[in-house]
Amino acid sequence: MYKKTETYTLKEATRKLEGYCAYQERCHKEVVQKLRDMNMIPQAIDEIVTHLIQENYLNEERFAQSFARGKFNIKKWGRNRIINELKFRGISKYNIKTALKEIEDESYLSTLDALSLKRLDAIKETNVQKRRKKLADYLLYRGWESHLVYGKVKELIP
Repeated sequence: MYKKTETYTLKEATRKLEGYCAYQERCHKEVVQKLRDMNMIPQAIDEIVTHLIQENYLNEERFAQSFARGKFNIKKWGRNRIINELKFRGISKYNIKTALKEIEDESYLSTLDALSLKRLDAIKETNVQKRRKKLADYLLYRGWESHLVYGKVKELIP
């Protein structure tokens, strides 16, 4: 009929969140949401978040760097998509700028080349304009900058 809500003491919640943060880098927004889901009161949330920051379980700069590296290397996202996702998570402009330094320009451009060629092979469209549009839409959705995308499309589909 009704959902039984579990309650936590401050110490239990702190231990649980230490494990949550130790398992994977987290941003403040995720941690606060987790504490709200655990039905913690605002004073307890503030106290636990402060503890996690002091004990270095929670570090937004480290989270942003790890996030940018991972999304670029694994999911092949461009800078625009990474920036938007970090903004959505409430990361400061300073930390976003620091995170983007994790991506080297040379590997950024070579990844764009590889991704473009791989996608172009997958596009079965015969109409040149539609091929261009499909490739450009794909790269833009992945967060690559428009000037790079359109340059790459012109280069690959003359």
